Amino acid sequence: MDKIYFNGMSFYGYHGVFSAEAELGQRFFVDLELSLDLSRAGESDQLDDTVNYADIFSQVQKIVEGERYHLVEALTNQIAVRLLRLFPFAEVKVKVTKPNPPINGHYDSVAIEMVRTRRDVSGT
Repeated sequence: MDKIYFNGMSFYGYHGVFSAEAELGQRFFVDLELSLDLSRAGESDQLDDTVNYADIFSQVQKIVEGERYHLVEALTNQIAVRLLRLFPFAEVKVKVTKPNPPINGHYDSVAIEMVRTRRDVSGT
């Protein structure tokens, strides 16, 4: 299976359990690993034989910047499900990093990574 990677997409969102997170928001980073057959695009060199990267980015941006979730787990799952419903991926791996969660301590960030397949999404 071939793969398309998106690394370090950055968005400003308002996700979190606490009211301050909903009010102030923060930066979220999203990485994608998208599995599909790219052999046709590799041979034809035509955009119609692959997926448009801008469309993928736009869908992720709509979710992270346009919707609100209490849990990074729900945000991550929504990205995976929407990408599987809208694009011909066999599998998606989504990692959402929240660099500044309200946790006392020293750390770089927290992140959730989920892998979903076409079988995991009913109706596709």
